[in-house]
Amino acid sequence: MADTHPVVVYGTGAIGGVIAAQLRLSGFDVTAVARGDHLSAIRTDGLKLVTQAGEHTVSLPAAANAGEVDWGPEPVVILAVKGHQTAAALDDLAAHAPADTAIFAAQNGVANETAILRRFANVYGVTVMLPAAHLEPGVVVQQSHPFAGILDLGRYPSGTDALAGDVAAMLRASQFLSEVRADIMAWKHRKLIMNLGNGVTAVFGPGPEADELAARARAEAEEILAAAGIPVVPAAQDAERRGRFLAGRVRDDVHGSTWQSVARGHTEVETDYFNGEIALQARLIGRSAPVNEYLQRVTAEHARNGRPPRSLDAAEALSHITVGAGAPGSRARMKIR
Repeated sequence: MADTHPVVVYGTGAIGGVIAAQLRLSGFDVTAVARGDHLSAIRTDGLKLVTQAGEHTVSLPAAANAGEVDWGPEPVVILAVKGHQTAAALDDLAAHAPADTAIFAAQNGVANETAILRRFANVYGVTVMLPAAHLEPGVVVQQSHPFAGILDLGRYPSGTDALAGDVAAMLRASQFLSEVRADIMAWKHRKLIMNLGNGVTAVFGPGPEADELAARARAEAEEILAAAGIPVVPAAQDAERRGRFLAGRVRDDVHGSTWQSVARGHTEVETDYFNGEIALQARLIGRSAPVNEYLQRVTAEHARNGRPPRSLDAAEALSHITVGAGAPGSRARMKIR
């Protein structure tokens, strides 16, 4: 029988909020780390979880930072902040959490695990297949039912161990599908490719041109990652894992995490760790990734200037992107207004 462990969910937005709520509803010892009005609402009224089946108000301890967490019970940490928030979270955790604390990176992108490994020895990757939303303080929306999502996990950079099995079992007991995978980063790279369209959804009006823009970004990424020799789980294998499990939306007017950031007026988004990751890998092998370079730049500029979501023209973007399929020296050029 698997052991159970206290859990600190660090970052209790859409993803972390659903994880914390479901773990707590299943009787596990959970502390949430949140901030601002969201933290105040959780402390005052509890964390409201909205699902297709109804609403639950979940009472749980909430901390403003790692300094307010009780580390005596040796909890595991589920890190659920966005990629551009990881450095600040690690500064906080390193100042207060024991050095042997296990950190599970329930984050999109593939750069977080390396950053965590610089500060902590026990690191686990988590592939997040969890449609969720957080648009108002104290409330998270679970966009999948009856399964809350899929959270497969494994040691970083590779391998499995008993703790991975324990945490997967806890997640399975909390309405998630979760398997331990020795090659977790190959799965996370497949999820990375899927996330390359997040910026398109956030800043461009919907339509066939936006779909084409996202498709070009993903095709470019497939080519770059293959050329760089980075293992990626085949799309068909990923689709089989997802199956029909991720159904049961509550709100059709809410889109992905980058869209949510722009809609909430955040001036920073995590596309440096999505499209920017493909740009990085291309440059490391002496190539370029013009479509992803463009999406990285334009999405960040859009958020930085506080522009409304889905207000750019994808057809214009396509007309200005130099199609180079990752060839050396190719570039994406478009004036950002």
